[in-house]
Amino acid sequence: MMGQPILPLIFSALTSLILGYPAYLLATRLNIMDVPGSAPHKIHARPTPLAGGLLLISTLLAVTFVFPRWLNSEIKAVLAGAVVIFAFGLWDDKKGLSAAPKLLGQVTASIILIAAGVQVYFMTIFSTAGYITPALAQILNILITLFWIIGITNALNMIDSMDGIAAGLGVIASAFFMGASQFAGQPQIAFWSAVLCGISLGLYFWNKTAAKFFLGDSGAQTIGFLLACLGILYNPLDRNPESSWIVPIMLLGVPIFDTSLVVLSRIRRKQPVRTGRRDHTYHRLIAMGFSPHLAVFTVHAAALTVGGLALWSLYLPPFLALTFFLLALFSGLIILLWLEKKPTPET
Repeated sequence: MMGQPILPLIFSALTSLILGYPAYLLATRLNIMDVPGSAPHKIHARPTPLAGGLLLISTLLAVTFVFPRWLNSEIKAVLAGAVVIFAFGLWDDKKGLSAAPKLLGQVTASIILIAAGVQVYFMTIFSTAGYITPALAQILNILITLFWIIGITNALNMIDSMDGIAAGLGVIASAFFMGASQFAGQPQIAFWSAVLCGISLGLYFWNKTAAKFFLGDSGAQTIGFLLACLGILYNPLDRNPESSWIVPIMLLGVPIFDTSLVVLSRIRRKQPVRTGRRDHTYHRLIAMGFSPHLAVFTVHAAALTVGGLALWSLYLPPFLALTFFLLALFSGLIILLWLEKKPTPET
C-alpha cells in the first residue's frame, strides 16, 4: 500500500520534465512574458516566459488520460476548479488583471467545489450539539471554505517571489499530504498528492535549476488551489478530529505566515495590499545578509520543519495537540513581529 503513490509520482514528474520545454516555447510564442521593470518587484534581467501554468495543466491532463480510474466526483470538481484558476491566471499573465476579476475566478472555482460537496464541515459539530441551527452551520462552513481556498490560492501566488520558492513549497506540502493521507487510508488523496508532488518537482527543475521560465499567476495560483483542496479532502478517520484539523493548516503554515507578514506590513505602512513589493519573508532575509540560495533554503527548511511537527501532532492526545498548535502559532507570531521590523530591499 505504501508503494501505491510511487507510480503517479514518477509519471507526473517525468511528464512535467518532458513537457517543460514545449511549455516554454508555447508561452514564448504566445508572448506570455514577464517583462523586467513592469512592476517595482520585477528586477530580473531579461523577459522571461510565464509557462508554469501551461506545464502544470498539461501534465494534469496527461495524468487524467493515463489514470482515469482515479477520478471520482470530488476529484473531477477539484480539476474543474483548477482549470478555472489556471484560465484566469493565464489571462492575468497575458494581460494583467485587477483584483476584481482575479477574485471572480477564485470564487467561481470555489463554488464549483462547494456544489460538488468539497468543503469543510466541522461547523456541523456545533449544530449537532444544538449550539447553532443546521442552516447557520452550513453558511459558516461555506464561508470558511471560501476563506481557506481563496486565502491559500493567493498565499502561494504571493510567496512566489524568487525562483524555486513556490514550486519547492508545492513539493514539500504535497509530499506531506501524500504520506499523511496514505497513512490515514485515503489512497485517492494520496494518489493526487503524489501527482502534485511530481508536477511540482518538474516545475522546480524548470523554474529553479534550468531557470527557463517563471510559474506566473497561472502556475502559482493553481498550485495553491490544489493544495487548499487537498487540505479540505484530507480526513484521517482513524485519528481524533479534535486534533487532525490542525494538520492542513500547519502543512501550509509557511505561505500562510508569509501572507500574514506582508498584509500586516502593508497595512501598518498604509500601502496597497495587492501590489507587488519586495517585502516578503525571502526579501527580508536577503536584506539581513542572506544569500539568495540560503534565503530560499531557509524558507523550505521552515516548511519541512513545520510539516514534520504537523504529522507528529496527529499522535498526540487532542488537548496536547491543541496546546502544541497554539505554541507553534504563538512562536510564529513572535517571528512575524520580529521580521516585520526588519528592513526590506525597498527601505
